[in-house]
Amino acid sequence: MRSTSTIALFLFVVALTALAAVAVWPSQPERYLPGDFWPSGRGIKIGGWERETMRLGLDLRGGSYLVLEADPPESYEGDLGEALEVAREVLERRVNEFGVSEAEVQSASGNRLTVQVPGMSLTDAQNLIGKTAQLEFRVINDANEVIPATGVVDGQTLTMTGQYLKSNTYPSRISTTYAVNFETTGTGATLMEQITTRALQYPENDPRRLLLIYLDDQEISSAVVQSVISSQGQITGQPSFTESRNLSKQLNAGALPIPLKTVQSSEVSATLGEDSVRDSVHAGEIGLLAVALFMILYYRLPGLLAALALGVYTSLTLAVFKLWPVTLTLSGIAAFVLSVGMAVDANILIFERMKEELRRGRTLNSAIDVGFRRAWTSIRDSNVSTFITCLILYWFGDQFGAALVKGFALTLAIGVGVSMFSAITVTRTFLKMVVGTPLARNHWLFNAEETKPAAGGRAATKAQEG
Repeated sequence: MRSTSTIALFLFVVALTALAAVAVWPSQPERYLPGDFWPSGRGIKIGGWERETMRLGLDLRGGSYLVLEADPPESYEGDLGEALEVAREVLERRVNEFGVSEAEVQSASGNRLTVQVPGMSLTDAQNLIGKTAQLEFRVINDANEVIPATGVVDGQTLTMTGQYLKSNTYPSRISTTYAVNFETTGTGATLMEQITTRALQYPENDPRRLLLIYLDDQEISSAVVQSVISSQGQITGQPSFTESRNLSKQLNAGALPIPLKTVQSSEVSATLGEDSVRDSVHAGEIGLLAVALFMILYYRLPGLLAALALGVYTSLTLAVFKLWPVTLTLSGIAAFVLSVGMAVDANILIFERMKEELRRGRTLNSAIDVGFRRAWTSIRDSNVSTFITCLILYWFGDQFGAALVKGFALTLAIGVGVSMFSAITVTRTFLKMVVGTPLARNHWLFNAEETKPAAGGRAATKAQEG
């Protein structure tokens, strides 16, 4: 009989697959699937989250190209070359804050940086990259002047700025406006406590009760202080959830050490285009069908279950790519297809062990447990080896600025990780659901019928022994 835990796990897998399928369903399915009867459109929208299209790389979709030049103030006396290197690292963190966008940020002559961002419009790229992101808290003094909000820490007077916020801000939605939640560091908590305590000395309608938030010398939020703030707070007043998300990315990545101005900007066209995307998807579909057909013909019922598990694997992997989000290039798609082979390889190891146990007379339930246990070490070692290879590739790609290599390594690692879950959990659950049914007693369905010796085989063997 099937256990309660097996049924619960089966229902969980079904629900998870359904959610993943909704997340990855294409906006224009007729481009990738035969017929024109498939539902289309972006689909669901829950709160501040809306299902978006898959993020594609420069080679498949195009993107934005910007040339930024250092624009320090006349009083700047620091090392400009060092400041530009820090600025390059900050920009890389910004564009990669919530995913691997495979952006390229490189130093150029003339105190310039070149930035290529795939899958992002020129306006969005300029809003995300071009701002210094220097956040500052300000108050109104007795002379009705806006001045920096300060406090005293260890005998020093400090201004409350973005450097005293932890790099874990996140956007949220409040009513019809979109907000950024933040936490302060130890010094920031002390400063905020002093600043808000002073503000509470004044009546609620007094302008000195206000706490103003400026980004790059522009006011983005103001609020009446209602209580003492120390360790955490909220920046409100963003016109959209997207702008809140961008502000969160900028704050987490840090402020640019020097201002940068855009001296050149343009849209980058895809080097391969939509035809390559469609052909790649079709090739992947044909490959999946070919693998599923082989598994069904050779392994019969387990092969059918493995084909279903392969569908689960495909949905979950693409959902991870989309929700992370990971920017897919042609090399990333190749890594995904390669990981499909890894998933099938694990199933083959398991099914071969199961066949041996069934031929020895074990029940299906016992054969499943023993088969998985005997195959696990081989599956573990092969996947760990692949993970190590991915780590080496990612490190080399990061050291030499090869974004395509980094994308390939990360995409392959994600695919292999999900394939282990698919083989060890999903396939096993599907097999356990067969236990206790009439199908479990038919060894032919498992390609595990006992092998009978050929006629005269025993006699011939005895004759040879004699």
